[in-house]
Amino acid sequence: MMDRPLDLDAVDAFVRIAELGSFTRAAEAMDTTQAAVSLKLKRLEDRLGFRLIERTPRYVELSAQGAAFLDPARELLEAHKRALAIFAGGRQRLTIGISDHVAGPELPALIARMNAQDPQLLIEIRIGSSGDLLQSFDRRELDTVIVRLHAGRSDGEVLTEEKFGWFASPGWQHRADEPLPIATLAEPCGVRVMSGQLLDAAGVPWTEIFVGGGVAAVSAAVMAGLGVAALAPRMVPFGAVDVGQRLGLPELPRLPVLLHTRVREGRAREALAALAAAFRSAVRS
Repeated sequence: MMDRPLDLDAVDAFVRIAELGSFTRAAEAMDTTQAAVSLKLKRLEDRLGFRLIERTPRYVELSAQGAAFLDPARELLEAHKRALAIFAGGRQRLTIGISDHVAGPELPALIARMNAQDPQLLIEIRIGSSGDLLQSFDRRELDTVIVRLHAGRSDGEVLTEEKFGWFASPGWQHRADEPLPIATLAEPCGVRVMSGQLLDAAGVPWTEIFVGGGVAAVSAAVMAGLGVAALAPRMVPFGAVDVGQRLGLPELPRLPVLLHTRVREGRAREALAALAAAFRSAVRS
């Protein structure tokens, strides 16, 4: 019967699969299993009488009916959240610290994803170095931090690992008789320490040519032709090139991104799960 109400959890699963492009990411965002998400989608498709998602071994893609259903599905979920918000009382605050080496150009989209998860959640985000943010977290000034691996700590949930490279502007040339000019973040910065140690171990002479207060400033220095910086590919401006192999520089390891949080349940935890899944999707794409 077509007048039977839709299962909102199943609609939510469909929207997350569509937005994150992955059953696995959708399951992470919903804090459930991939099998449970697949079952929810199948029940929704059976209820509607048509396929919403075309499955392939490598990716998921909306069917024509799925593309047409996506906006109404979002509107249905928003209406449900607005109805519940009437009884939710005051806004709950969630303070999140994100490392500048982690935030990246995807940050606005990630914040929007959290807001879509819970429009009544008051989100406060601070950007800083991993070391400073972890200290604030330990002092209970932040509920959650998303940071790079920090020396001396083995706690935190690994969200993903990210490739790094030695980036320079197109056409930039290193004078062989001079130390390698490095653009880097100000202390404390774990990537700064790691890259310096690797260059020293490889016997590569280097010097700091620029110290920036954020990754955007370091990227600007790179594109201005000042030198080379150790950065994740998604953080560099379009056109920057990885010169590590050409210059014989030491290979940079994949660096983990870790989530430290005291939030274990409730609306804030659901929003964090959505943020973590969206972040994994952004890094891996």
